[in-house]
Amino acid sequence: QVQLVESGGGLVQTGDSLRLSCAASGRTLSTSVMGWFRQAPGKEREFVAAIDWSDDWKYYRDSVKGRFTVSRDNVMNTMYLEMNSLEPEDTAVYYCAAPQTMKYGSRWYERSREYDYWGQGTQVTVSS
Repeated sequence: QVQLVESGGGLVQTGDSLRLSCAASGRTLSTSVMGWFRQAPGKEREFVAAIDWSDDWKYYRDSVKGRFTVSRDNVMNTMYLEMNSLEPEDTAVYYCAAPQTMKYGSRWYERSREYDYWGQGTQVTVSS
C-alpha cells in the first residue's frame, strides 16, 4: 500500500503564494508519475498538474500555467506544488495522487479515475 500525505494549505489573499507538499511512503510506486487535483465545493474534482519523475515532463491545466509549478524530490519521496499569484478561483481542496501502474492513452494523467492512491487533501482558500 502507498500512503500520500498533503500539507501546506491555508488561507491567503489574492496574489499570495503557497507551496503544497505531498509525502509518499509505503510500497514503492511502480510508476514515476504523480498528479495534483483539486475540488471546489459543488464542483467535480479537476486536474491541476502532473509530473513524471523519470522523464521529467510536467503538464498543467491551462488556468494555472505560468502561476503553478510542480516539482519533486526523489530523495525525500516528496512532490511539491508551488502556487503563485493565487486567485479566488483557486480555492479548493487539493489532493495528490499516484497510479498503481503506468497508464497509456492521450493525456491519461488528467483523468482522476486513472489514479489509485490519494491523499486526504489540504484546503486552500484564497480571499479577494
